[in-house]
Amino acid sequence: MDYLSQHGLTLLLIAVYVGLIIYIGWHFQKRASQNVNEYYLANRKIPGWVVSLAFFSTFISTSTYIGQAGESFKYGLSWAYVALFWVVFCMISWLVMGPRMRSQSIRLKSVTVPDYFHLRYQSNLSRSIRVLSSFIILFATLWYMTGIAKGGANLLNTVLEVDYGLGAFILIFFTCGYTMAGGMYGVMWTDAIQGILMFLVAIIMLIIPFYFAGGYSPLMEKLANLRHVTPDGTPIGDGMMTFGGVASMYYIIAIGLTIGMKQVSDPKLIIRFYSIKDKASMKFAMTWTPIFLGISLICVMCVGALVHVMVSDEEAAYLINNTDEVVGVMFNKLNSPTVSGICMMGLFAAGMSSLASVTFIAGTSIVKDIWNIWKPMEEQKIVRRTKWAMLGYCVVVFLFTLYPPAGVVEMSSFAGSVFAASFFPTIFGGLYLRWGTDIGALSSMVAGMVVNVIWRFGIRFNFEGMEQVHEVFPAFVVSFLVYVVASKLTAKRMPEGEHLQLVFADRK
Repeated sequence: MDYLSQHGLTLLLIAVYVGLIIYIGWHFQKRASQNVNEYYLANRKIPGWVVSLAFFSTFISTSTYIGQAGESFKYGLSWAYVALFWVVFCMISWLVMGPRMRSQSIRLKSVTVPDYFHLRYQSNLSRSIRVLSSFIILFATLWYMTGIAKGGANLLNTVLEVDYGLGAFILIFFTCGYTMAGGMYGVMWTDAIQGILMFLVAIIMLIIPFYFAGGYSPLMEKLANLRHVTPDGTPIGDGMMTFGGVASMYYIIAIGLTIGMKQVSDPKLIIRFYSIKDKASMKFAMTWTPIFLGISLICVMCVGALVHVMVSDEEAAYLINNTDEVVGVMFNKLNSPTVSGICMMGLFAAGMSSLASVTFIAGTSIVKDIWNIWKPMEEQKIVRRTKWAMLGYCVVVFLFTLYPPAGVVEMSSFAGSVFAASFFPTIFGGLYLRWGTDIGALSSMVAGMVVNVIWRFGIRFNFEGMEQVHEVFPAFVVSFLVYVVASKLTAKRMPEGEHLQLVFADRK
C-alpha cells in the first residue's frame, strides 16, 4: 500500500502513455500488413512534421536523456558542446544526405539501406555488400539497443524500484509489440507523438535543479563552490562551470563525432528519408529538425552538472562513477509524483522511440536483406517473417541487457562509431561519387568494422594514454581512405553508364 501511495500516480501516467502508444501501433496493423512497401516504408506518404519529430525522437534516446545527461555530472557544463556537434551533423544529414537519398531510393526502388547498396553498386559483388552491411547493422544495433534498455531499466529501478531485469523486459517487449503490429506506419506516428513529449520533458528536466536550489542565482553560487570531488579525488570547485575544467576536449569531440555522425550513417535514421511524402515535406523537416534537436539537447546536456546542487558529498562521490543513475536520483530528490510521472513518460518515450526504430531495422535486415537473398520468398511471407524476426532479435537484446558490457554512453558511441566508419563512405560515395565501385564499398565496410573492433578491444583500454583516443578517429579515416583508394584502383568496375544515369538523374 505504501508503494502505491508513493508511486501510484507515476505508474498510472506511464500505463496510460504506454497504452496509447500500443493502440496507435495496432491501429495501423491492417494497412501496414498489405505489402512490403506499406510495411517497410509506409508507402512513402509520411508528412514532413511527422518525419521531423520522428527523426528527432529516434536519434536522442534514453542514452541521451539518461546517459548523456548523467555524463555532464562528471564533465560539467562543457558537455553541452557535444550538442553543438550533433546539431551540425543533423543539418548535414538533412541538407546533404536527405534530398538525394530520397530521390535515389525512389528511382532504384530501394526499400532498405542494405538493398540501396545492392542496387547502387550494381555488380556481381553487390549481393555480398548487401548481406555484409546487414550483419554490421545487427552487430552495431545489439550494442545500441542494450544501451537504451540498460538506461531505461536503471531509471525504473531508481525511481520506481522495479527490478532491473523486469524493467528491461517491459521496455523491450512492449516496444517490440507495437512495432511488429504497425510496421513503419506505427514507428513513425508513435515516434512523432513521443517526440512532442520528449521536447517538453527536456525543458522540464532543466527547470528541476533551478527549482530545487531556489532560483538561478542560488544554483550558480552553489555550483561555483562545490566540495564534491572528481573520480580521481580532486576537488571540483568551479570545474562544473569552467570550459574544460573537468572534461577532456578530446573526449567531447570524440563523443560529438561518434554519435553525431550516426545521423549521416545510421540506417534507422537514413530510412526516414525514404518514407517522407514530398519535397515540401522535406523542406519543412529540413528546417525544423535541427531546431527541435538543438533546444532539447542544450537542456538535457546541462542537467547532470546542475544536479550537483541537489546531492550530498557522499551521494556525489557515488554518482560520479555511476552517472547512469543521476537522472533517477534527481527525480527522487524532487519528490514530486506528478513531475516524476510526466518526466518518466518522456523518458519512456525516448527509449521506446529508438528501440522501435532499431527493432524494425533489425527485422528488415534479417528477412529482406539476408534471408530473402539466400532464399527468395513471397511478399506476404516477407512481412510476416519480418515480424517474427523482430521478436527473435529482441530476445537476444534482452539477454544481452541482463549483462551489459559497458555504460550507456560508451555502448551508444561504439555503435555510432561502427555505423560512421562502416557506412558513411559507402553512402556518401553512392550519393555523390560516380566513380565509387563495389570493391571500394565492400573494402571500406570491412576496414571500418575491423579497425573499430581492434581499436576498442585490443588497443584503447590496454595501452596507457589511449583511453581518450576513441575508435571513431582511426576507423573513420582508414575506412574513407580505403573507399577512395580501392574505388580508384578498380575504376573498371564502375556500373554501366545507363545505370549511373538512372542513379544521378537529378544531377543535370
